[in-house]
Amino acid sequence: MKKSIIAMMMAAAVAFCFTSCGSEKKSKVVKIGVIQLVEHPALDANYQGFVDGLKEAGYVDGQNIKIDYQNAQGEQANCVTIAQKLINDRSDLIFAIATPAAQAVANLTDEIPIVISSVTDPESAKLVQKNTAPGNNVTGTSDLTPCAAQMQLLKKICPEAKTVGMLFCSSEQNSYFQIALAEKACDELGLKYVEATVSNSNEIQQVVQNLSKKVDVIYSPTDNMIAAGMTLVAQVATENGIPTIVGEEGMVNAGGLATYGLSYYELGKQTAKMAVEVIEGKKPADMPIQYLDKCDLKINEDTAKKLGITIPSNL
Repeated sequence: MKKSIIAMMMAAAVAFCFTSCGSEKKSKVVKIGVIQLVEHPALDANYQGFVDGLKEAGYVDGQNIKIDYQNAQGEQANCVTIAQKLINDRSDLIFAIATPAAQAVANLTDEIPIVISSVTDPESAKLVQKNTAPGNNVTGTSDLTPCAAQMQLLKKICPEAKTVGMLFCSSEQNSYFQIALAEKACDELGLKYVEATVSNSNEIQQVVQNLSKKVDVIYSPTDNMIAAGMTLVAQVATENGIPTIVGEEGMVNAGGLATYGLSYYELGKQTAKMAVEVIEGKKPADMPIQYLDKCDLKINEDTAKKLGITIPSNL
């Protein structure tokens, strides 16, 4: 009898343990730290897509997840400070938007899972061992745009153009990667090119002004500094009669003439799906970098009108 009672008590204790442990695991609030390099439409859309993607998967801020969003305002020093804060706060997962932000946090922890986005080539940025096999605590999505297709678009809209101005920030590794692809496409299309770089936003107006005297068209990839200052870039270029072909939709909305690019909002949602997999137990090391397989044509009709450009009907 005593043995029977003891056995029943032990069974009840085990059942209670499983129930309480399961309940605790289910009710745990996942802490997600977010570090974004700078505010501009593309990165903002990337973040919003991420939040919405998490919500669609059942992870809602203030309920079963807690998001700590931090913006570095374009300063590398701020990236490091924010990264250290998110690590010290014991984030369960960190979402890093743009290469400098991703590098800052990846350099400080090899334990906390990091999901990245708006990084053109994670491998060359030394964030992963290989894009196809990260091999560490970092995974995520690339915002690699179809640079060759963008050069072909440039040729279609501006068939008389002979020289392209390559405008980008000298400290953005992503931009060098894209510019190399664009220049290769120019070689194949018989276009000449001139590089012009800025090191800070205060240089944009003068650099664009000088560049406008040397080229027929200005091209800028998904460069964070140029994207943040795109309204000024477009204003100066348009005043000088120079069309701007750009890397993404937000830059077109800010006055750029056209792009053939990806949706940063959809990229954010795709990244959220990867984050959910990590939250639910998958290791970043085993998750290849993903790419958005759909791009859209965007044209700013107002800018085209100011430049006196008629967009080809076949576009």
